[in-house]
Amino acid sequence: MTSIRLTAAQAMVKWLSAQMTEEGERFVDGVWAIFGHGNVAGLGEALQKAGNSLPTWRGQNEQTMAHAAIAYAKAMKRRRVQAVTSSIGPGATNMVTAAALAHVNRLPVLLIPGDVFANRRPDPVLQQIEDFDDGTVSANDCFRPVSRYFDRITRPEQLLTALPRALRVMTDPANCGPVTLSFCQDVQAEAYDWPEAFFEPKVWRIRRPEPDARDLDEVVVLIRAAKNPVIVAGGGVIYSGAEADLAEFAIRHAIPVIETQAGKSALAQSHAMNFGAAGVDGSAAANALARKADLVIGLGTRFQDFTTGSWSLFEAKGRRLVSINVQAYDADKHGATGLAADAKAALTALGEKLGDFRAPAPDAEARAAWLAAVDKHCAAPEKAGLPSDAQVIGAVQRATGESAIAMCAAGTMPGALKLLWQPSQGGYHMEYGFSCMGYEIAGAMGLKLARPEREVICFVGDGSYMMANSELATAVMRKVPFTVVLTDNRGYGCINRLQRGTGGEAFNNLYQDCNVEQQPQIDFVAHAAALGAVSVKASDIADLERQIEKARSRDIPTVIVIDTDPTDGPGFGDAGHWWDVAVPEVGDTEKLKQAYARYLESAEKQNTVN
Repeated sequence: MTSIRLTAAQAMVKWLSAQMTEEGERFVDGVWAIFGHGNVAGLGEALQKAGNSLPTWRGQNEQTMAHAAIAYAKAMKRRRVQAVTSSIGPGATNMVTAAALAHVNRLPVLLIPGDVFANRRPDPVLQQIEDFDDGTVSANDCFRPVSRYFDRITRPEQLLTALPRALRVMTDPANCGPVTLSFCQDVQAEAYDWPEAFFEPKVWRIRRPEPDARDLDEVVVLIRAAKNPVIVAGGGVIYSGAEADLAEFAIRHAIPVIETQAGKSALAQSHAMNFGAAGVDGSAAANALARKADLVIGLGTRFQDFTTGSWSLFEAKGRRLVSINVQAYDADKHGATGLAADAKAALTALGEKLGDFRAPAPDAEARAAWLAAVDKHCAAPEKAGLPSDAQVIGAVQRATGESAIAMCAAGTMPGALKLLWQPSQGGYHMEYGFSCMGYEIAGAMGLKLARPEREVICFVGDGSYMMANSELATAVMRKVPFTVVLTDNRGYGCINRLQRGTGGEAFNNLYQDCNVEQQPQIDFVAHAAALGAVSVKASDIADLERQIEKARSRDIPTVIVIDTDPTDGPGFGDAGHWWDVAVPEVGDTEKLKQAYARYLESAEKQNTVN
């Protein structure tokens, strides 16, 4: 057996560059890197020599680099990934939040934090966390609960097993998620005689698990017996590539579809069986279907509390729950009849078994009334004053075309967009499993890198922008164009409304309610311009539409700032549903007592198990 002598870091880079998709592209698109003493001499040297065989990109913050990588993987439907490397200590722990985000959202990312010396000669090294009772612990142990696979590389030859395991997890549709390879800095630089066969190109196929025949038959019986079935479409539909299959299945069997945050845009809003968003931030049409459904069919969803109204939405007496999910852990939740299978494979198998079966037709008038209400709610304001978030969304919708992808992560906009944005197929990208403030700017960059042919609109509130905006400079440097719509309501307007809606007083959310000596006067236009972006202040909704159109021709990011009403929420009319946010049982205000009474009334409707 012939061998090649390389350092462990050189071997890792060489191996990663040879891992391929079925389409003939590198599975790991490249590496985001901020170098420090934990990775500069090892991985840094290896990446520099690799050049374009495994490109390296410099970011501004380890967490936001990882956010960009995660957004890229999401936009690529988990078919390709990016890696992120950091030094030890704060560089590594900066990535822990991003790892948790990827874990919750079942998204693949390869994290390679540097670690302490395996030989322990300089112990304790700069930035080392010391456990008084366990000599094997380092700061990187923080990654263990938020990684789908974790390994600490303390010997070069451990890569022979660790690297294939890492790729196996990231290409496994059921166990997909973040992988952390904690790489001791001295080991990165150690040489080893590697088998040449280890570096031969390998193609990684994404498996498509078929449903169990007995489980399939049980689900078919339940569907045939249902009078008011409804499909809850989750992100698994998109990751499976089952969008067209769902569109055909819903029409053929007359089963309406309602959407989760991750599943929105699996069907275009124009599809006749798409009744819109479900749950807390759901449409009147979708939630009406959910309330009367005698059979709820989850397709690629984990039934997060926003989707289910904290399990008070599906209230029909005797209703049954079917959960179709590639991960059995999700398929068997909440007393569901589980069908562990890929979404596309499951729809094909169910369609064959159901034949010409059709459920009673859903109320098309309710869908039309809902869409008409959305248009009215999002229309340009007739009076002067600060616009609502809905009016901002309407302006962007009118100024963009079929190629537009709306993206966001936290604050008011996720609920408003889920409720009001009317996407084409694939025109929606939301990180709402972790709802991580600060994901937006970096996520928009990762999304645009994955989908350069589409117009990317990043909605971000002033609060999230203040948390993490530095990758705007990276996008300028790399000429990654996208449009940021920065809504300034002067604080955390979303949580302020939640605070007041649960009986509390306005406190510590809007700047005007904070313990400060003077109100901040933040010039977001000047700030974005200082980072190199094109930045403008939209004077009103009409001007916002004009600025969106102007931004489309640029080759760097554009930031459009617009002041909005902090009191306005995303819902209207009978849209939306209750969300379980614990209210104090005792308090000294009548408002709090009334809020607790409403809480008890709604909590009585919760039904997590049939």
